[in-house]
Amino acid sequence: MQKVEIIEGTGLPLNRSDVDTDQIIPSDWLKRVERTGFGKGLFSEWRDDREFVLNKPEYAKATILVAGQNFGTGSSREHAVWAIQDYGFKAVISPRFADIFKNNCTKMGLVPVELDSTVVSLMLNEIPKNPELLIVVDLKNLTVSIPELSIEEKFAIDSFVQYRFLNGLDDIGLTLANGKAISDYESNRFKWLPKVTL
Repeated sequence: MQKVEIIEGTGLPLNRSDVDTDQIIPSDWLKRVERTGFGKGLFSEWRDDREFVLNKPEYAKATILVAGQNFGTGSSREHAVWAIQDYGFKAVISPRFADIFKNNCTKMGLVPVELDSTVVSLMLNEIPKNPELLIVVDLKNLTVSIPELSIEEKFAIDSFVQYRFLNGLDDIGLTLANGKAISDYESNRFKWLPKVTL
């Protein structure tokens, strides 16, 4: 997992509520055994519609997905987060996320930002007028700002999750950070017990 302090980029306005993980990455994509390549499947059924927002060239470089209420509902598939990341998004902004989806985001390095619904609605209305609108997500100060609109909003995130993002620590990284303690413990165990090596 890479360290995340500040994400600066443009947004893609997905003005839909209750988007579930089967819509994010349809089940026929779950046969893949790799973690890469899922970006092609992101919203693949909706992308059959040429007017779908992900097909619009003005959003091709967007790195922040701005969505409606209840984003990521449904099954617990990690593939949904992989697809969003593989497509190129670094953060998702919504008034509310499904708990399992949000937890998967924090473990895989995709920043879930919950903002008040009025602010998200404003973003969903303003981005289509100006697809180059700069959005800044600051993990250190827990703010989202849109300089051109003079907007700066605080958001909440668990302090340990914030620590993980700022230090680039996934579950394996957290374990490896205790490598010396693990080695010390293993060196003092009875010789007949199985060994754990890092």
